[in-house]
Amino acid sequence: MFSDLEGAAPKTAVWTESGRGDTAAEVRLTSIGSRGVRVDVSAAPGSAPLTQVAVRWKVRLPAGVRLLGDHWERGYGDLEWRGVVPERALPWYVLAHDPPTGSTSGIGVETGAASFASFRADESGVTLLLDIRCGGRGVVLGDRALSAATVHWVDADPAEPVFALAGRLCRTLCPAPRLPAYPVYGGNDWYFRYGRITAETVCQDAATIRELSLSPENAPVFVADAGWFPAAGCDGGPYDHGNAHFPDMPGLAAKLRAQGVRPGIWIRPLLTQPGSVPDTWLLPGKHPLAGAPGAGLDPSVPEVLERVRTDIARLAGWGYEWIKHDFTTYDATGRWGFQMQTSGSVTRDGWSFADRGRTTAEILLKLYRVIREGAGKASLIGCNTVGHLGAGLFELQRTGDDTSGKHWERTRKMGINTLAFRMPQHGMFFAADADCVGLTPAVPWERNRQWLDLLARSGTPLFVSADPAALGPEPRAALTEAFARAAVPTKPAEPLDWLETTCPRLWRFADGETIRYDWTEFAESAFECPP
Repeated sequence: MFSDLEGAAPKTAVWTESGRGDTAAEVRLTSIGSRGVRVDVSAAPGSAPLTQVAVRWKVRLPAGVRLLGDHWERGYGDLEWRGVVPERALPWYVLAHDPPTGSTSGIGVETGAASFASFRADESGVTLLLDIRCGGRGVVLGDRALSAATVHWVDADPAEPVFALAGRLCRTLCPAPRLPAYPVYGGNDWYFRYGRITAETVCQDAATIRELSLSPENAPVFVADAGWFPAAGCDGGPYDHGNAHFPDMPGLAAKLRAQGVRPGIWIRPLLTQPGSVPDTWLLPGKHPLAGAPGAGLDPSVPEVLERVRTDIARLAGWGYEWIKHDFTTYDATGRWGFQMQTSGSVTRDGWSFADRGRTTAEILLKLYRVIREGAGKASLIGCNTVGHLGAGLFELQRTGDDTSGKHWERTRKMGINTLAFRMPQHGMFFAADADCVGLTPAVPWERNRQWLDLLARSGTPLFVSADPAALGPEPRAALTEAFARAAVPTKPAEPLDWLETTCPRLWRFADGETIRYDWTEFAESAFECPP
């Protein structure tokens, strides 16, 4: 399939704010070996701002081919193998599998790209679309050339399984992943406290996690989620001190460490309280989130980047070993990943960041690099971040939308889907975190027991939100066993039926054992999940 690209003569097109085919803009393709190409774009002085580049390869896909793409940021329970849908956006990479022959191919853009990249596939070819806008307007490159993306393609070796080829593609796309120094597992208080926390509850919940972890070599992580800073809920900074329930943030980190856990903390870097910064630091009034609670910071402004660097460095200086930074995709673009997918656009038209000379992807990548620099030796968890831009900078990436401590169906839809379909990225881009087990009285233990078991065996990070009210003898014993599994290195699990369903039930683990899980037994609660 994609091996045919080697001999194909691709066609290119470029769009500007004035429309398609501006002769003042130029797209150049440079071959990288026999299985790659770099896409560069430039514009003559005075030309209209650039918005999009297309590269089209004429290559015939076999009848009945099945295709899988990635997602713009987190998955939303909608990752799946499907037949040809010409208008379907396949962000970042696409895998193609031909069931009759068993052959598989993959094509994708290298991580750290300067554009938001997606593919479209049809019976007669594959098109790469590169969104190079600055916010919702064209980028003004001036006299510089933009290296918009580097493309690689791979084909399966004889008898190489689909899942193995998917991992090899991800390894090809990320030359230098940044991985944790140890298997990551532990607790997060969000899915039963939901922000109603104090320093005392954090210590109590961390003590429970430590009590259930028997590993003397690999201590669990405990993340104090939203609720520690002065603003309500998730409404942003400043992050220079805790609220009345958190009078001593460095002292809390020291207490957690003394309890035998690795201290972690949550932050929303691009949202602050109105009036706390100069207006020149804020996103423009045409931004999609204008008028929403809090004030959105413009990550293209140098002073904003320095503030973010200072905030992250402060958390690390307080002694927090894991920093979970959240909401940067939504706060910067005004859209969740599923909205990008349904609308066909990363953001709304008509607005731009203050710096018109850089693309949205370049601005976010710079933000992530600043967060990395600020963290120093602390480890990073990206949440609602663009994994394809954060790869190589974050040790751990939340790869799916939130699971739940209230509705099992949300956990089933979001958690299992992202664990299966983003598993090829685990260890290749970062440690892939499919999100928590929300262990509460509201979620049937029989369902959570299976989700806990799968995560613990999967080789990926395991986080649990453990409500004390749900910790009877059986859950406590299961958690102890799960933590023991998760504390030691394990090769990634493989979803054996992922070609057939969005919610794989049949999994093969590193020890060769295969387990079939029951996720969807009829229950009235299945009809109570939120939209």
